[in-house]
Amino acid sequence: MTNVQQPLLQPTGQSCEAAKEPMVRLLSKRQLKEMVLYTGQHIQRLEDAGKFPKRVRLGDGPRGRVGWLESEVLEWLRERIEARNKEAGNAT
Repeated sequence: MTNVQQPLLQPTGQSCEAAKEPMVRLLSKRQLKEMVLYTGQHIQRLEDAGKFPKRVRLGDGPRGRVGWLESEVLEWLRERIEARNKEAGNAT
């Protein structure tokens, strides 16, 4: 069974042009850890080193809610896959 995304519904009162913009999706820490298979601590180290997409703060204070842009995380993963494929191509 394939996972098919539902099309975006146009909110009432919004023009057709606005509905064509890509939907921004934020990943929770749990979703992020499932996607990249890293611990929260390792994700933080990569972020601090500038080697991972930065989180988006949604709340105030040190315990405020955070999320990561799915598009940035997917791009980060694509870069890793491309690097792996280039290495595999050079090894032959």
